Amino acid sequence: MKTTLPILLVEDDKVDQMTVKRGLFHLKMKNELIIRQNGLEALEYLNDESNPRPGIILLDLNMPKMNGIEFLQEVKKNSAHKLIPVVVMTTSTQDQDRVDSFQQHASGYMVKPVDYPQFLNTLKTICSYWLTSEIAHY
Repeated sequence: MKTTLPILLVEDDKVDQMTVKRGLFHLKMKNELIIRQNGLEALEYLNDESNPRPGIILLDLNMPKMNGIEFLQEVKKNSAHKLIPVVVMTTSTQDQDRVDSFQQHASGYMVKPVDYPQFLNTLKTICSYWLTSEIAHY
């Protein structure tokens, strides 16, 4: 079963944004991709009730204004947003970033591979997880 809910990508790097777009296209995901540059912009999007609720959030950690951990802290406090799965997609291999992400209730943590075929496989894993564990009607 495919979901039509949008995907919210919180990522400040333009190349990574384009890589995710390209990957979703290759995976034949028809979901709208909503991109926000940092955690503050993503929270503004989520808090605007006129915006469609995302089915999943793909989150970078290293961003200006509000980083990924700070975003997780805020989004998981909000009862309207806390059940949206958030998968961290980052270049960070630091154990503390992984621990902090899961302590803030991230649904998953994926290190972005540099190689595009490996990145595509990572994105496919995330999409498969989302589609098989979807809680879209919460």
